[in-house]
Order: sequence, then structure tokens, then C-alpha cells
Amino acid sequence: MRFVIDSVDETGKLANKQLTDVEDLLQFAAEHLRIEEGTEISLSYVTNAAIQVINRDYRHKDMPTDVISFALEETGDDEVAIVWEDGEMQPRVLGDIIISIERAQEQAERYGHSFDREIGFLALHGLLHLLGYDHMEPGEEKIMFDKQKEILAAYGLTRD
Repeated sequence: MRFVIDSVDETGKLANKQLTDVEDLLQFAAEHLRIEEGTEISLSYVTNAAIQVINRDYRHKDMPTDVISFALEETGDDEVAIVWEDGEMQPRVLGDIIISIERAQEQAERYGHSFDREIGFLALHGLLHLLGYDHMEPGEEKIMFDKQKEILAAYGLTRD
């Protein structure tokens, strides 16, 4: 296992199998992307209301969204990089992925695929953001979306 995943379903609506299926996909992605052993991420499943508050407070968009990622390795203008004391080994902590269960259900219905495929897709999308992938520019979008398709196809998670 490459990842240590702290997974929390704040909605209480996901079955254990759904939680482990997403974690299995993320483990597969970690192997595929050659992420080092012991890397940590946090994965939370929330309601539309909860993700709307996060989206409003941190992205200044007062509406629910499907997934939000907070990368700990990325430093913003007012942030300082974490520096450990010499010789001190610390696990790599990529950050947090937050998924709206309600939005995932809405999108699964809209796109005509399973809910399980949608939450897997959103978790992978969030992971790629934690790793620095983005889709703000057309070139970046192509790279990120091609990587998503590559991993989902290799894993066998299709839109069926």
C-alpha cells in the first residue's frame, strides 16, 4: 500500500464497499503514478451544504461543487513551506480531498454512469490536483484529463 488514507464519510450514506473501492482506485493510481510508500491523504465525503461552505470560505464561490482539494505541498502567496529539522523523517502528506455525495449522485445521473464510477472519478480528479495537475489552461487540461482517462482505463472503471 502506497497511500495511508484517512477516509471519513460525514454523510453516513456510503457502504463500506464503496469506501474501499475508492481507496483501491487511489492505491492503484498511487502505484501507477509511482508515489512513494507511506504518502498520506485525507478523503472526506460531505453534503452539498457542507461543501458549499468550504467553497465559499476558501474559493469565494458561494455554491456547492463536486470536489475540492487542498494540497499541502503547494504554497500560496501568504504561506510558508514546512521545513523539518535535519535528519527527521516525516511522511509525505499530500493534502485533503473533499467530495460532495449529493453532487456526485446528480452528476452520475446527468452523465449516465454509475454513482460508484462518479465518486471514483472525483477522488482521482482530487488526487491529481494534490499532485499539482490543473485544468485552468487548455494545455494543462489536456494533460490532466488524459492522465485521468489513462488511470481509469487501466483500472477498468468505465462509464457503464
